Amino acid sequence: MSAQAAVRVLAEAADLPADFPALPSPQEPLSPEGLEAALRAVGATRYHNLHPFHKLLHSGRLNRDQVRAWALNRYCYQSAIPRKDAALMARCDDRELRREWLHRITDHDGFGEDSGGIERWLVLTDGLGLDRAYVVSKEGALPATKFAVEAYVRFVAENTLLEAVASSLTELFAPGIHAERISGMLEHYDFINEKVVAYFRRRLDQAPKDADFALEYVKQHARTAAEQRAVIRALTLKTEVLWAQLDALYLAYVAPGWPAPGAWRPGVAIVGE
Repeated sequence: MSAQAAVRVLAEAADLPADFPALPSPQEPLSPEGLEAALRAVGATRYHNLHPFHKLLHSGRLNRDQVRAWALNRYCYQSAIPRKDAALMARCDDRELRREWLHRITDHDGFGEDSGGIERWLVLTDGLGLDRAYVVSKEGALPATKFAVEAYVRFVAENTLLEAVASSLTELFAPGIHAERISGMLEHYDFINEKVVAYFRRRLDQAPKDADFALEYVKQHARTAAEQRAVIRALTLKTEVLWAQLDALYLAYVAPGWPAPGAWRPGVAIVGE
């Protein structure tokens, strides 16, 4: 069997397209509406809701330990979001942009009586029986998870402000996956309840507001074809950051089942059992 045929067989087995359409790469400036359509095309073909691991997760085809592995690794990403947003604000001279962006940090770190998204994620890992200190330490996270997350933080810190804002636009597509996750996990897993899905319910309201602002900013400031190609690439990179994390989870905990040395294994750091 040729390598190309093998890819098709594996893709069909994973319910995944054997190929993905090429992304837009404008050579002439697009209208704001055309740019929005190009950005949405990235989500339609590259967002991680298409990944086989998420399809398994949302349809109840993972066991409790596989869900634990996902939640533990995803904490690395959740906990990095405020650092990413602080890196963006630190290099932003636009006071109005900083004022708008600031709540993204408090949404996750918490402020006043709101404990924040990171705490709500830890409620999820608590509910799955994982030791909180172990989760927070990130000791058991897969190396690929850590590399992908830090690559995203560095991208935001080191590239243009316009690219940094554009990379956040996966939030355009997040409400759909959150809704699917809430309904699917509540339906299929007896160890999931309303308390542990509180993070996703909160993001159903928060993500669209953030995405709307970022989208208008990008449409207003990405005027040349080069700038538009850059923001499309930035959003694509963000989808790759998310996809790479799921690739690593699938390899380590689904098939062939090869967690890296030092990564979490079933039975480690479990409390209440």
